[in-house]
Amino acid sequence: MGTVISVEIASGGSPELLDAAFAWFHEVDARFSTYRENSEVSRFDRGELLLSEASDDLRLVLARCADLWGETDGYFDGYATGRFDPSGFVKGWSAEVASDRLLAAGATDHCVNAGGDVRLRGHSPAGRPWRVGIRHPWNAQATCHVVEGTDLAVATSGVYERGHHVVDPRRGRPPEGLRSVTVVGADLGVADAYATAALAMGRSGARWLNRLDGFGCVVVTDEGRKLSSAALPSAA
Repeated sequence: MGTVISVEIASGGSPELLDAAFAWFHEVDARFSTYRENSEVSRFDRGELLLSEASDDLRLVLARCADLWGETDGYFDGYATGRFDPSGFVKGWSAEVASDRLLAAGATDHCVNAGGDVRLRGHSPAGRPWRVGIRHPWNAQATCHVVEGTDLAVATSGVYERGHHVVDPRRGRPPEGLRSVTVVGADLGVADAYATAALAMGRSGARWLNRLDGFGCVVVTDEGRKLSSAALPSAA
């Protein structure tokens, strides 16, 4: 999926569970990678694959992307770049599925990190709630905020690594105003999509996030101002 994925199991794990988790990520990459000419999502985008011929996973992703388009007033748009690219949902969703499977298999304490989108369950190896540092947008060696919890999804979308890769679908160009958006909630696929949508909104994205129930956020503006919501489960 064009990113680095790590899985840490603090208790209840086994090599077989790790193998199964990474097999799932390889399956997702083969199906949804926009970098692969023969992936299912690429063939669907070119019209070579009909919806009736699509896998259950692709149909699910298409349905969720349609729902999220409505929930975000069109700012989460899988077609914003001119081709179908559901990456803003798929990365978080696939990590959420991996975490659900680990939990069902008895790995009650684990952390799945898919390129900075993190799903936490239970406790760290030290027996304490997991802590996730949110990267400082101008300093890769520093954090601008730390969240803590035992059942959290933490998704970040920003311009500091891949540049202005998110497009404002209404204007057809990169948005301005926000350098980094982090959304914290209970579902990583949704949090990932909301972070992407808020970044696409530009300056108004922070206000939109603050109106969402069940989600916290940390936003860093282009001027370096950090805004965080009261609902955020921050570390002491």
